Amino acid sequence: MSELVSPLPPALEQIQWNPQVRDFLAFALAHDYVSHAYLFVGPQGSGKTEAALALAQCIVCPRGGDGNCQECQRVAHGTHPDVQVMKPESATGYLVSQARELTAQATMAPVRAQRKVYILHDAGKLGGAAANALLKTIEEPPSDVVFILIARTLDQLLPTIASRCQQLPFHAASEQDACALIQSQTGADTVDARIALSIAHTPSKAIELLSSSQRWNARTVAIRTLAQLAQLDDWDTLLAARTFVEAAGISLNKKTSKKDSVELSEEEQELADIRKEYLSASAIRQLADAEKREQTAQGRSGIMEMLAALSSVLRDVLLRSEGVGQDIVNSDVADVVEQLASACGTEGVFAALDALNHAADDLSHNVTPQLAIEAMLLRIKEALICPPRFR
Repeated sequence: MSELVSPLPPALEQIQWNPQVRDFLAFALAHDYVSHAYLFVGPQGSGKTEAALALAQCIVCPRGGDGNCQECQRVAHGTHPDVQVMKPESATGYLVSQARELTAQATMAPVRAQRKVYILHDAGKLGGAAANALLKTIEEPPSDVVFILIARTLDQLLPTIASRCQQLPFHAASEQDACALIQSQTGADTVDARIALSIAHTPSKAIELLSSSQRWNARTVAIRTLAQLAQLDDWDTLLAARTFVEAAGISLNKKTSKKDSVELSEEEQELADIRKEYLSASAIRQLADAEKREQTAQGRSGIMEMLAALSSVLRDVLLRSEGVGQDIVNSDVADVVEQLASACGTEGVFAALDALNHAADDLSHNVTPQLAIEAMLLRIKEALICPPRFR
């Protein structure tokens, strides 16, 4: 089928390990056969989320998914008004209110694009009253709406939901194959490829991570902070949290000097002049607010990546604490892994991992990044210095 679609939309090129899915979607886009609802099914790390965002880019992009335009970048950063990504808001699954809100929004016209896309993570948790509230909309959606449901297995979904969707199975690549691809695309060695894959989970995201010196340096900051926690007092821990957050690209300096405000590139200055000439002051403020929201979303994504880096290191610490002979992933910081493994037992590592999960949950509920990381580091410090069994 791939021979029938040439060239391939750039946004779909990130679907590396599921060529059948990639070619199927490319064919559907090229021939205007896009379904009203898809169900992406497969294990974690199989690229379901990346594929969903890639398809969303192709749908809302005026150039069919070039991957680089403003529309595609908004989708990638989670700020496109016509692409909504949803997750269950309770431990038991989606709330009825979520389904009803989605149903109401689906009837509204798109804001920027010709169509709207709704991506539902953990669709297996869409059951009961929530499923019934959404069922009719998925079965007979407005012509300008596309649903993409994501689940690990088909058995997780209600048959009435699954039967309304075009089902696409995803398969995860082996670590060896994924690392080989990452190395061929980036020139990284085996160690860095394994580390990037453990953080990003998919080859495409691992390649992006290795291609960004800022993001790779943020990993270094995160690990250095973890290694030093036991020696820091509470005040220094709060300062470390600030450094941690700033490494993710979030500026904590709320005041902007006049000097900073005039140091714009020629392109930025030209854009500012056009805005002043054609837009009202209110519209300019709205644009500025939208840009700040996009920067905040990118910063939160950076922090989540740093948390994934710490989780990878702590899993290595757990291997050493348990005396498992398996090779660790983060061999470039083996000294840190050994230091932490000797300082705390298994319970302490689990408590530290739990602190990471708490921080990720706080960030997903829009808790201020600085506060979320401060609380996380204080919890990890307590876990490393005083494991639960010694309290």
